[in-house]
Amino acid sequence: MFAHTNTLHNDHSLRFKLLHMNWFLIVLLTILASIGFLSLYSAANGSLSPWASRQMVRFFVLLVGAMVIAVIDIRWWYRLAFPCYVIGFLMLLGVEIMGHIGMGAQRWIDLGVIQIQPSELMKIAVIMMLAKYFHVATLQDMRRLSFLIPPAIMVLLPVALVMTQPDLGTSLMIVMCSIVMFFIAGASLWIFIVGGAIVVGSIPVVWMILHDYQKERVLTFLNPERDPFGAGYHITQSKIAIGSGGINGKGFMKGSQSHLNFLPEKQTDFIFTLWVEEWGLWGGLFLLGVNVLIILYGISIAFRCRHGFGRLLAFGLIINYCLYVFINIAMVMGLIPVVGVPMPLVSYGGTAMMAALIGFGLMMSCSLHKDSKLPRM
Repeated sequence: MFAHTNTLHNDHSLRFKLLHMNWFLIVLLTILASIGFLSLYSAANGSLSPWASRQMVRFFVLLVGAMVIAVIDIRWWYRLAFPCYVIGFLMLLGVEIMGHIGMGAQRWIDLGVIQIQPSELMKIAVIMMLAKYFHVATLQDMRRLSFLIPPAIMVLLPVALVMTQPDLGTSLMIVMCSIVMFFIAGASLWIFIVGGAIVVGSIPVVWMILHDYQKERVLTFLNPERDPFGAGYHITQSKIAIGSGGINGKGFMKGSQSHLNFLPEKQTDFIFTLWVEEWGLWGGLFLLGVNVLIILYGISIAFRCRHGFGRLLAFGLIINYCLYVFINIAMVMGLIPVVGVPMPLVSYGGTAMMAALIGFGLMMSCSLHKDSKLPRM
């Protein structure tokens, strides 16, 4: 009887998968994206163009793509983990050769119709590869340093390429997400203690190799008032906008900081600031509440998975998403230096939205195929 049930779960039809799709998660993602549509409409002073209309088309096309990813058997994604990693790494190399320069950084590949930021997609590929590698690991393996060196190299190689673009924010996100995956997989605590000591000890060396603008961001974070009309302008205006929103906000399309163009990058990195200025504390809490529900849903998917690959993949993807949300909000509130991390599904941008929805598609695949039997290789 049990074997028969497993067979049904492993070989269920497309109709079964669509009926058992994570529709609640899809509704939450649509609500979050709709906050972005409203904010982009407001940022353009009551016009769907140039941002809101494009964002809506991207979202609904990519949401369908996420659902397609979800219905594909998780065993296929297990097999494709290494090819995806290789393709992502080659795309990062392509940025070095033919990358498009924007805002002083070389991070995009221009394909004519669209521009792709490979570092965003590489986050997903690294998570997939680590999930596959640790899927076969035993507790004894996780305590051997020799077993942990290959995945560490898998992480550090793309991080080194992303650092040269330069993109410190994305590099740190890949490293932080990978550290959490090592911990979840069962790596010994002493490794993290030694690693933390090395990181602290290397701060002077890291400071010396940082670009001037990156040093300026750190100094501005420590004292925004040192250059309020220069390096500290962004964060100063963001704090003013958030504070001026008060409890109830100034009202839709009535934010003075954003609509009088005091707030820079209001359609991308600082879109949370625009939303809170117009909708106040209640609006900010609502956006946070939607994100918390999404994160809890992702964690529940991970816990329900009965195979290591799906469990680690789901955990890694939701950790990556959580880092996006935390870093963006902390950044615009002045709690951490400005590192150029967008608010997922809300900020304007194609590649970031693509990466986010690919991640949710893979999570839903983990949920739909939580009982699948995966090979131990």
